[in-house]
Amino acid sequence: MTRVPGMYGEIKLIAGSACPELATEISDYLTRTTGQYVPLLDASIEKFPNDNIFVQLNESVRGQDVYIIQTTGAPVNDNLMELFITLDAVRRDSAGRITAVIPYMAYSRTDKKDLPRTPITARLIADMIQIAGADRYMTIDLHAGQIQGFFSIPGDSLTARYLIVDYIRETLPTDNMVVTTVDLGFAKGGRNWARLLNVPLTFIEKRRVGTETRAHAIIGNVRDKDVLLVDDEMDTGGSMLQAVELLDESGARDITVAFTHAVFSPPVHERLRQMSERVREFVFTNTIPVPPEHRLPNMTILSVADLLGEVIRRAHEGVSVGALFDE
Repeated sequence: MTRVPGMYGEIKLIAGSACPELATEISDYLTRTTGQYVPLLDASIEKFPNDNIFVQLNESVRGQDVYIIQTTGAPVNDNLMELFITLDAVRRDSAGRITAVIPYMAYSRTDKKDLPRTPITARLIADMIQIAGADRYMTIDLHAGQIQGFFSIPGDSLTARYLIVDYIRETLPTDNMVVTTVDLGFAKGGRNWARLLNVPLTFIEKRRVGTETRAHAIIGNVRDKDVLLVDDEMDTGGSMLQAVELLDESGARDITVAFTHAVFSPPVHERLRQMSERVREFVFTNTIPVPPEHRLPNMTILSVADLLGEVIRRAHEGVSVGALFDE
């Protein structure tokens, strides 16, 4: 069947409880760019005393193009269940098409069996999103690209790298810059950063010492260089702290840390304060909200609302998303 703009009805946005501010920004972007008012749909989401989650749509989405915006940071399992239940509610109201917009997808590190008798949880989450009722998915900077293959529904696997690179270009000189990856596992991602900025690439080599893995050496030269230390997320901050300390010991000049997802699990806030003594700036996105009390003066949080809003608009109108990134 030939795809025509608007064949799924109007855009309907539903904000999950995990990222209401981001959902509001997406609504504002679509209202500005489509010339039509695109509000957040009126929905009731509550948690009962027995920890059960209840979702009720207070207006119909029958035949409409519905986008459920729910990130899956902490509390991870509550946010995932809320997403599944909301998907089911929308499906049972006979929506024309349902897209799960998941800025950060939890469990994406568990993407393979690297020990005996262990799950591949990322595949399980992908299956559950589909079973709950999603026709499409949309996410940003999956921990591993192969997770796209876990879905049998179409989707848009996006990156915030261009957004952060644009900010770096506008605020920092790049003539003395090198990109450094936190470990060799992010080597491919690091190459993409270095290519966009047209700067050299270096790597942190990690080795196992007893039961711990520690930053051991730097592959490449960082002495007297301005370093952009990159990764896809910061969780407890252990690897990032070790990398910053090693860069400092190796003679790096200014250090800027850039990543997409602020997972920020304890004891990350203590480690961030330690890193702040040596890091010029932390640059990351709002795929996971960071409460004001956990922010530091040298943190810059970039919004992915325009990126997600534009992809939603293009998906709704049947326009190429790849063209947005010259692909």
